[in-house]
Amino acid sequence: MSHALSLPRVREWPPVLPVLAVLVLLGLPLTPTGESGAGPADTVSALVVLFCAIRLVRGRRRPLSRTAAVVLGLPVLGLAVAAMGASSPGTGITGLGRYLQIFVLVPAAVLLLIRGRRDFRLLAWSFVGLAVWQGAIGVHQYLTGTGASYQGEDVRAVGTFGPTDVMGMATVVSLGLVCALGLALGRAPVRQRAVAVCCALALLLPLALSFSRGAWIATAATCAVQLVFAGARRALKVSAAAVAAGVILVGGFGVGSAMLRERIDSITRVTDAPDQSVTDRYTMWAAAVGMWREQPLTGVGLKGFPDHRDSHASLALSSGSDTEGAGAAFLKQPLLSPHNMYLLVLAEQGLVGAVALIGSWLALLVCGLRGLWRARVAGTGPDCALIGTGLLVWQLIDFAYADIGGPSTVLTAVVFGTVAWWSLVGADGTGPGARQAPPAVEPALGGAEEATSR
Repeated sequence: MSHALSLPRVREWPPVLPVLAVLVLLGLPLTPTGESGAGPADTVSALVVLFCAIRLVRGRRRPLSRTAAVVLGLPVLGLAVAAMGASSPGTGITGLGRYLQIFVLVPAAVLLLIRGRRDFRLLAWSFVGLAVWQGAIGVHQYLTGTGASYQGEDVRAVGTFGPTDVMGMATVVSLGLVCALGLALGRAPVRQRAVAVCCALALLLPLALSFSRGAWIATAATCAVQLVFAGARRALKVSAAAVAAGVILVGGFGVGSAMLRERIDSITRVTDAPDQSVTDRYTMWAAAVGMWREQPLTGVGLKGFPDHRDSHASLALSSGSDTEGAGAAFLKQPLLSPHNMYLLVLAEQGLVGAVALIGSWLALLVCGLRGLWRARVAGTGPDCALIGTGLLVWQLIDFAYADIGGPSTVLTAVVFGTVAWWSLVGADGTGPGARQAPPAVEPALGGAEEATSR
């Protein structure tokens, strides 16, 4: 009898749970290597796509809307052309599969598996939970001197991602902070908002100890955008709390104060007196632009940047990046990408791929901002709007300093899926006069409103 009664409860589990499994696997420790191939989370992301496809077939549910299909499917055109221009068929297929995973298939699956705002908030809290976990490991690494090597000391917080993916923990913590701030600025119960505020303030420490200038810039800009749209009163309160937390952590306790000041000062010296990492980045950016000028329409082909790098880079480029610490031995990591997603797409896919892929992102941004404005005018709960828009703004800013690669890349796919739900589905149900789902009928997959509990 008890078993029979438990079956309906299992059926009522949110279909977004497989997506949460991807985030859980991103919290597990990885064997530090110099490779950036697929990990366990990538395997589960493929199963998420399969699960979504089976669910669509069995339930005979409405798939993506026409707008969603166009926006998410737009990058396929440029990717197919760039794959045909790759150095070998195997390389083209591998690159095509990776791009489809990150920017098309997994985002579409996540969009379809989110049934409404409740699932969206569950996913946002999962981002926060993963960030707190990785951030706690990062702070422990700094305090015990077991992190990645930075200025001759093993103090850089990298979480479970290791020294070969130093941006991994910084990315996770930044996205978690953006979600926590969006939840704190919403209209949830006071206790939930208080927890979100505490999480956001706590994540400031591991973000600082990541020593990632790109993550700092993207997070600061995104949080500023969220605060502006949340209103002046809330913006002042949250800003005051953030400043107080920063003064206590850095000024009061002296947490990494000397290294942090040096790292912050280096942001203003990127043109006057750049360090070697900045010089390498400028050199690779110039190399990417040179590749695009040779093949302006279609680029050099997917995964073609490493093969063409040396013929376009100047002698200022170093032989590689030194990585060490966090349980890994010394390793000279080769520089195989320009660390700028826009230039990488331009170099490998040309104008055709850049217009298609970046155009898809801009369409999501426009739809998300439109939904955010509707939510603000209607006076509805702004948390989903602030989270969805904030995640995309952070990703687009961060792409100016980073690109895809490494175990944490699958998180980008989940982010784009979360953003796609808000921009293409959730935003349409926030304005005045939006149609509501029937009280006792579960909406089709991709519907904007949640089904009432039965």
